[in-house]
Amino acid sequence: MTEFLHRVGVPVGLHVAVVALAAMLALAALDFLGAVAAKEWSLARHPAWMAAGFACFALLFLVYGASLSYAELSVVTFGWVVFLQVGIIVYERVRFGVELPADKLAAMALIVALQAYLILRPTAPPAAAAEQQATPPTASAATALVGER
Repeated sequence: MTEFLHRVGVPVGLHVAVVALAAMLALAALDFLGAVAAKEWSLARHPAWMAAGFACFALLFLVYGASLSYAELSVVTFGWVVFLQVGIIVYERVRFGVELPADKLAAMALIVALQAYLILRPTAPPAAAAEQQATPPTASAATALVGER
């Protein structure tokens, strides 16, 4: 995959981000198609819809597993779920005429923003975290711990 990105001119520093985005979109598309197949199967009980759903979710599993060798689990999953949620909302509106009130859409947007904050925000710089683990506690820190008991 990275060879292809290099050939089409994507800078090396963006390879992981492009692969992660492609994985998110592919996972959302497969999950969406599987959900549509499940919905149609629930309405018609036609075996073709069931087979289509099984195929979508089996392929989803393979794409998910492959994507995790390029990107973090939480980031790929977050993007996948966001793209899927948007797709399902649009699909239900177009196919079934479901309209969500503005307050529910605002609540969904807030939830996604908060999830993004929790998942995508760095918790500590990698160098600082490694330095903290490598540095033994000082005598004053040990005294403070003993004094707390």
